[in-house]
Amino acid sequence: MKVNVLGTEYQIIKNATASEYPILESKADGFCDFSTKKIVICDMKPDDYSMKNLEMYEEKVIRHELVHAFMYESGLDVNSEWGRDETLIDWIAIQFPKMVESFKMMEVI
Repeated sequence: MKVNVLGTEYQIIKNATASEYPILESKADGFCDFSTKKIVICDMKPDDYSMKNLEMYEEKVIRHELVHAFMYESGLDVNSEWGRDETLIDWIAIQFPKMVESFKMMEVI
């Protein structure tokens, strides 16, 4: 799957394993590799410790990594401390669907 991020094409790889991408061993559920323009999302399999709605969580992880890509492609990741701040990135990833819904309701998007 591919997505356009401010004119740059990123490949989204879902169901990745730690054997393919060792960074996933560190409990990361996904990562954005700016050098290869890839967003990698781990294989989310249900177990006793996982969330019950993995589809919803996977969508949130994809949004989170996409926000990283947008920050990088706009220069904010490199040129500001807050552009890489995980709290801000997560806030945007979590709140964005609610914001879009409000914008649509107000017919401003």
